[in-house]
Amino acid sequence: MGDDQFKLPPGFRFDPTDEDLVVHFLQRKAALLPFHPDVIPDLHLYPYDPWELDGKALGEGNKWYFYSRRTQNRVTSNGYWKALGVEEPVITRSSCNSTHKVGMKRYLAFYVGEAPNSGIKTNWIMHEYRLSPLSAGDGASSSSSSTTTRSSSKRRGHLKTVNNEFSGYILCRVYERDEDDNDDDGTELSCLDEVFLSLDDLDEISLPN
Repeated sequence: MGDDQFKLPPGFRFDPTDEDLVVHFLQRKAALLPFHPDVIPDLHLYPYDPWELDGKALGEGNKWYFYSRRTQNRVTSNGYWKALGVEEPVITRSSCNSTHKVGMKRYLAFYVGEAPNSGIKTNWIMHEYRLSPLSAGDGASSSSSSTTTRSSSKRRGHLKTVNNEFSGYILCRVYERDEDDNDDDGTELSCLDEVFLSLDDLDEISLPN
């Protein structure tokens, strides 16, 4: 596939929020719904060092986006991705102004060296998004009041198959954080990014499920 497939038309920028990435991209992919635009590619996470993503993932500014499969093997040719131990819920607001969780956001940092403990931490950060249980079919689960019970049952069976097939998908956003980086450059940094990057022993960080 050529690089042009992962570029937006002139004048357009790809600057999605966490909710956009989960609801309008990851959730729709899991429900086999169409994308507009369909520009985020599928990649295997582990073969690529983060600086090799240019031209393979969708690049926008200093950030790269791609789909991958969930895996415990995040080892690349020169290092590995290490989870920082904390996840955040991704929340969306419904038409009736109520909120509900549609996914989870995990933070990872890239280390150069051999896994799991002999690497040197870099400034490469990954936000890894996954769907909450059953949310993969939410985008296609609505039906009118005239829908029959039989067709609803068939739809539920189809969505179950879709969920089973695509529940292993994640959506990744990768970027390199400068030493003097701040939110003025448009990079989405939360307080967790700032705290984690200042710590040396990330294995001690954990929150109860």
